[in-house]
Formats: sequence, C-alpha cells, structure tokens
Amino acid sequence: MFSKTRARILALPRRWKRAILVLFDIVVVSVALWASFALRFDRWTMPANLDTWLILLSAPAIAVPIFIRMGLYRAVVRYLPERALWTMLQAVTLAVVLWVLVAFLSQMTGRGIVPRSVPIIYWALVSIAVIGSRFAAKWLFWPISRKLILQRPAVVIYGAGEAGTQLAMSLRATHFIAGFIDDDTGLHRREVAGIRVYPRSQLSNLVQDFGVKQVILSMPSLSASRRKEIVASVSGHGVKVQSLPGITDLVTGKYLVSQIREIEIDDLLGRSSVPPDLGLIREMIVGRTVMVTGAGGSIGSELCRKIAQWSPQRLVLFEANEFALYQIDKELAGRNDAATIAVLGSVTDRARVRHAIIHHGVDVVFHAAAHKHVPLVEANVLEGIQNNVFGTKTVVDAAFDAGVKSFVLISTDKAVRPTNVMGGTKRWAELIVREKAAEAARTGTSQRFCAVRFGNVLGSNGSVVPLFKEQIARGGPLTLTDPGMTRYFMSIHEAAELIVQAGALSEGGDVFLLDMGQPMLISDLAENMIRLAGLTVRSETQPDGDIEIVATGKRPGEKMYEELFYDAATARPTRHPKILRAAPASDDSSLGSALHELSLALAQENELAARNILFGLIVETDHAGRT
Repeated sequence: MFSKTRARILALPRRWKRAILVLFDIVVVSVALWASFALRFDRWTMPANLDTWLILLSAPAIAVPIFIRMGLYRAVVRYLPERALWTMLQAVTLAVVLWVLVAFLSQMTGRGIVPRSVPIIYWALVSIAVIGSRFAAKWLFWPISRKLILQRPAVVIYGAGEAGTQLAMSLRATHFIAGFIDDDTGLHRREVAGIRVYPRSQLSNLVQDFGVKQVILSMPSLSASRRKEIVASVSGHGVKVQSLPGITDLVTGKYLVSQIREIEIDDLLGRSSVPPDLGLIREMIVGRTVMVTGAGGSIGSELCRKIAQWSPQRLVLFEANEFALYQIDKELAGRNDAATIAVLGSVTDRARVRHAIIHHGVDVVFHAAAHKHVPLVEANVLEGIQNNVFGTKTVVDAAFDAGVKSFVLISTDKAVRPTNVMGGTKRWAELIVREKAAEAARTGTSQRFCAVRFGNVLGSNGSVVPLFKEQIARGGPLTLTDPGMTRYFMSIHEAAELIVQAGALSEGGDVFLLDMGQPMLISDLAENMIRLAGLTVRSETQPDGDIEIVATGKRPGEKMYEELFYDAATARPTRHPKILRAAPASDDSSLGSALHELSLALAQENELAARNILFGLIVETDHAGRT
C-alpha cells in the first residue's frame, strides 16, 4: 500500500509537488507559531480574537516568500544534499526575524502582546518541522534497500566535484550510486547531492557491501600521470573502470557529461600530451597534395584521419589490401574533411607508384606500407625484403624523380641493432632514405627525405593489445613470451601527430626519434588489461583469479628489450619537446652494390644469401657511422 502511494506521489508533475510543499509549509509555520504561544501560556485552545489570528497568519505570509527566494522549492527533495541543511536554517532564521519585526510593530499599534520567549520557541519548532520534514521525505522517497541495489547496477563515482555531481544526477534513473570516492579529506563522511563521500581506502568495502562492478572517473581535467595512478589503484579491486571524456571534449561539445567512455590501456601510460605545433602542421599539410602508402593499415589509417583534419588539397590513399582501402576511403568520405583519392596497388609495383605520384601531383609522401609482424616476416624472409626494402626504394625513387617536396619514412625501434628480418629490412629502408637525401642535397633539388623511428603503437595491427583483448574475451589465458620483456609504447593518435610534425622539421637525411617515455613490462601491460576488464589475475598468490598469464618463451628474432637510439647521448632536441633528432652519420657508398646483390638473391630465391647480405650491410654501416 505504502509503495503504491509513494509511486503515485513521485509520478505527480513537478508543479503539483511544489504546491504540496508550499501548502505544507503554510500549515507547519502556522501550527508552529500557535504551538509556541500555547507552550508559553500553557493553554492549548484556538485563538478567540482577530488580533491573535492576524499574528498567526502573518507567519506563513512572511515565511513562504522567503522560502521561495532561498530556493527551498527548487531542490528535488529525495535528492536533497546535506549542505541544504544550512540553507533551510538560514531561511527559517530570516523568516523568524522578520516575523518578530512585524510582531513588534503590531505591539506598537496596540494589537496584542508577544512574549519574548515565543520567537525562540517558534524558531526551534519551525526549524525542526521544515528541515525534519524534508529529510524525512528524502528518506521515505529514496530508500536504500537491498532490493533496489539488486534491481539496478551499483556504481561508484570517483570525484565528487561538479562533473561528478552532474554525472550522478544523470545516472540515478538507471544505476544505484553506492557513493563517491574523493581524495579531498574535507569531503569525507559528508554528502554531495545526497550521496555519501568516501576515501579511496573504503572502495573495497563498497565493492563488497553493494556488489559494485563499475567505477567511473569523473575528473575530466585530470593529468595523465594522476589518471594512471588512480586507474592502477582502482582496477586492482576487480571492477571495471570507465571515465568521463577529457575537459577539451566537454568544452567543445564532442561529449556530454552524461557520456562515459571506456578507460583505454593508453590511459595507463601516464604520458602527458603536448598540443600539436600548428606551424609545423601547416607547413607540412595545409594546401598540399599528400599521399600515404599503407593507408589502410593501423598507422597509415590514423595518419590519414589526422591529415584529413588539417586541410590538405588532396589526400591520396595508396594501399594493396582492397578491403582495408575501402574501409578508410569510406570513413574519410563520410567526414567531408578533404578530397580523397583511393589508389589500389603495391609499393613494389614501380609503374603504379610512379603514376599515382605524378598523375595526382603529390607534394608530400608518408611511407607507412610495410610488413611489420616479426614472426611472419621471419618465416617469409624473401617477401619481407621485397616489400620493406625494395618497396621503399621504389617509392623513394618515384618521389625523387617526380619532385616530391617531402618524404617521410615510418620506421621502428626494431631497426636499431636488429636481430630479426623485419628490423633489418626497416634499417635498410632508413639507409635508402638517407642515401636519397644525400643525392637531393648534391643535386640541389631542395627535396627533404627523412625517417621517423618509434616503438610499439597500442592497438596497431599485430600488436599485443588486440591479441590480449581477444584472449580476455575468450576467458584466457593471456600468453606472453617472457615476463621480463619490455617494450616502448605510445598511443596511435599521438604517434600520427608527431610523425607529421617531425616531417616538417626535416633538413634532409634526418632520423627522428619520438619520445616514448619509459619502457613497460609486457607482463604489466597484460595485468593492467585484465584489471581494466573488471577481472582479476590468477596466480599462485591468488588462485581464485579470473584469468591466468602464461609465458610461452621468446620467438625467433625477438629481443628482450628494444632501443630507440644507437647512442642516446648524441640525440639532439628539436623545437618540439617530444621529437629528437639522431646525430648525422656518414654516407654509405656500399648501399648500391648491396642492393644489387640482394636483388640477385631474391631472384634466385636464396633465403640464406639474402639474410647474410641483409645483416652484413647493417654490421658494416653500424661500425662506419651510427644513426
């Protein structure tokens, strides 16, 4: 019966609820004043003269307008915050003071006498009635019951600021808000928007008591390092961690406060983002015709998305994979950011590459096309060399002959002291670009050829992140080669922005190194991904965990750690804090003859000879002058 009545009251229009509150306050204030006189005179009878009635009726006439002005009828009672207590107390005190003033003026005109104790009794009774009734209604109409918790998913909001309050109001209809977590000790044990605020140490109790499976970070202006620390701490409780969008996305209207997003693994890198240098981007992209090889790959497609935003004249998408080309072309065509031209072809096809560059009048080339998966290239040496080495030479030669102004090779940290074929082929690609830059300098063409070297990109094709996601979805186990293996990691969005800016910094023949921060253990990455999924790691110390991590041993050609530099001490800063320039190296006069020998080995399908030539030249050039 009570539940039905409560539901009917909650279903009333807002204006009807306000009217009920106003009528309630009129009755309460009048009764409280009458009770004050009754207590003072110890006479519980209704007033018999007009003067007393006027004094009684003046109380609600004074109080209600003050209550309206102080906002007592604007708040939703069942979500009444704790701080509303002080507002109501101020409103009641002001109403009593003004009534005393009116009563005093009435005495001067001879209309009755008000004893001095009556205002004090009146203030106490009205305070108890008005404030107590609100919080009683809140308790009645917003019950915290175990049944309610089971009906709706329980969440904890990390951050009790303005964004957290708005998020809580948005989620209340569909979620049970178990509480706020906030690091501000001044808020602990208080209520914000009717929700209790707890310290971080209480999260495990909230998870256990209310079955919390989701924690939402509501701090859009949080720094990257602080976010990393909080996410690492929270995710250890076996809950799924989500986040409000960044403050920039909220201000620009890209997201609303009510829209939450998944915490991605790159949120745990703790990298502070640096806004792009618009001068470098304008110089490289604006008004130019840009071609991206490997446009359908992970790096190539992200480059295309970024470039399309920066007003190129045309964007040529060069890709050998038909479906990948279709996907990125369809995506960019739907955004109308730039005129895109899809070209299906391989970088090893000299005629196709030359036609694409000359026919479309390409000014800038970003060469991202390559076979990058280490074990696959190790098992297919000849194809890896054909695509990565001779494909690069084909594109470089075509760009030089067509007068392309800027050429940027996307390289990798595996090109430094390579131990596998993929790394070796990318080192050769760097040498080919450097040789072409030297030729451009000798002939005075003012063309710029450079390479940009960086580590692993989170989420790229062939990286461990998609593999780990698939394994988590299957219930595990997660497989890694060695628990002690480390890699540099960077988000794909940051890498694409820095590549473009590095190209604009080129003086010809440069090898740019992107600041990758500190290397990360692959085992830490695996554990973080399990925790971000709201699961726990199964181990000897925690045998009841959800997903196990299994070491399978190093694969052929893999290194325990990667390097970005041959000699970090020789790296020079540039005008961009995240981009370094490797020290210049001597020319490689033997590259031409080595390319000829390597071509013969491919023609003869002699894999052993091709390997020997590949690594032989690298040893020779590394001793002659490292980059």
